[in-house]
Amino acid sequence: MKKNLNNVIAIANQKGGVGKTTTVINLATAMAACDRKTLIIDSDPQGNASTGFGIKYDDRKNDLYSALCGYSKVTETIKQTMIPKLDIISTSPNLSALEQELVNVKNREYLISDLVKEIIDKYDYILIDCPPSLGLITLNALCAVKNLIIPLQTEYYALEGLTQLIKTFESVKQNFNKSITLQGILLTMYDKRNKISEMVSNDVRNHFGNKVFKTIIPRNVRVSEAPSYGQPVLMYDISCPGSQAYASLAGEIINQEKVSV
Repeated sequence: MKKNLNNVIAIANQKGGVGKTTTVINLATAMAACDRKTLIIDSDPQGNASTGFGIKYDDRKNDLYSALCGYSKVTETIKQTMIPKLDIISTSPNLSALEQELVNVKNREYLISDLVKEIIDKYDYILIDCPPSLGLITLNALCAVKNLIIPLQTEYYALEGLTQLIKTFESVKQNFNKSITLQGILLTMYDKRNKISEMVSNDVRNHFGNKVFKTIIPRNVRVSEAPSYGQPVLMYDISCPGSQAYASLAGEIINQEKVSV
């Protein structure tokens, strides 16, 4: 399989509760369903993406933390999920100590990038779930990818966080990773009954134009329920609006790939 850095994507927003991990889990599942060999790198110390596939903490001994610290080879950390063609590198709260442990390590911003280079040949897409912060781990993720997707909850205060994240993205592009691009802003938790959702959607589209995905992720009870069963919503209820939206998003991203070739 030919290396394609274009298909290494970070999903990031320093604000929690915007549907970041939900997007990673379900977009990756939809990609795999489209016959794209896909890997999730769970770089959030909370480990919610790992939990979302039913991976117990006892099964996370060889995880992202152990690979970054050199205790495990990256190939030893890759686990198959219940979804064909979808693998995951899980994580645990140990990762939260990484910033202190790496304080004197040279080129510490590129540790995840080094891991990705070892395994990129094996996958069509690699999605990195970032922590809800702008610390060293998120910086590592942004240095390892070609593309950034920002999930944005359609509420008023989300716009303030978006401004800060765009500034961070521009700083990373200038100082650490000149090839990174903003692939798109994904509107999440959209409630058509709520005027604020429509206002935020219109404001973001007016400002960012075609950098906003056409697909909108609706607020959907089934999406919220699925993680408690250790399943992506596309397995839990493939016919619900949330599942259909993530399938549409996967198609949109795959079509972007075709256009850019």
